[in-house]
Amino acid sequence: MRLVVVSGRSGSGKSTALHLLEDNGFYCIDNLPAGLLPELARQANNTDLSLPKVAISIDARNLPSDLERFPELLKQVRDAGIHCDVLFLAATDEVLIKRFSETRRKHPLTDGNLSLGEAIAAELKLLEPIIDLASLKIDTSHLTLYQLRDLLKQRLLSSQSNSPSILIQSFGFKRGVPVDADLVFDVRCLPNPYWKPDLRPFSGKDQQIRDYLDAEPDVQDMYQDIFHFLQKWLPRYAAGERSYMSIGIGCTGGHHRSVYIAERLVRELSVHSSNLLIRHRDLP
Repeated sequence: MRLVVVSGRSGSGKSTALHLLEDNGFYCIDNLPAGLLPELARQANNTDLSLPKVAISIDARNLPSDLERFPELLKQVRDAGIHCDVLFLAATDEVLIKRFSETRRKHPLTDGNLSLGEAIAAELKLLEPIIDLASLKIDTSHLTLYQLRDLLKQRLLSSQSNSPSILIQSFGFKRGVPVDADLVFDVRCLPNPYWKPDLRPFSGKDQQIRDYLDAEPDVQDMYQDIFHFLQKWLPRYAAGERSYMSIGIGCTGGHHRSVYIAERLVRELSVHSSNLLIRHRDLP
């Protein structure tokens, strides 16, 4: 049996994730009281029921006391031999406020005493016990609904192997660091093709940019350092039973240097690693 716990901040895309899992054969339950998690897992694992894939949503609508007990409840499930992934969806405060304002929906924690901004902050505090144990964190701040569905398919549904799913993501620091990144490499010190007018329109996926950066010694030195670090340590992370990892490569705008490094890393690490994914957050 496979169990997926879907959690996250209100407005971050939990309903989208649950609907996707349901479309892919999961028996789904929204807003399960967290205290019922061990019993639900036990019942679903009963061979008579035949529920090989179950997904449940646990979020801030739960009792605070149950959310505090989540680490203990999850341990009971895993001690029973049930494979359980915890997916946590996040977004920045500014993005969440904009989403609630546009849809005119009520945040589950807002009342006469709490503003929307205060409710969003309070929710994050309530969910800390789940955040700390999340197997997979995804920042949806810059994702459309369709991009989120595609990313969830790639990361949650595409592989059933024992090796971890590793996402290498380029990004621009001017739009913020991805909150779901486990490791971040800053390549802003490298020569920037942006300042070459004839190269500016291209991205790090284009041959013109690759030729320019290939010829820069500092680029090659930094690339080799990052490559050898990941080549050495990714197997150690995998040995630590991590199911998912996200590696961020950041430059100023997320168009040239970070894209070049990310593309090259995936190309060369794929020789010895499976389940490598790539995403360019800030490319048009």
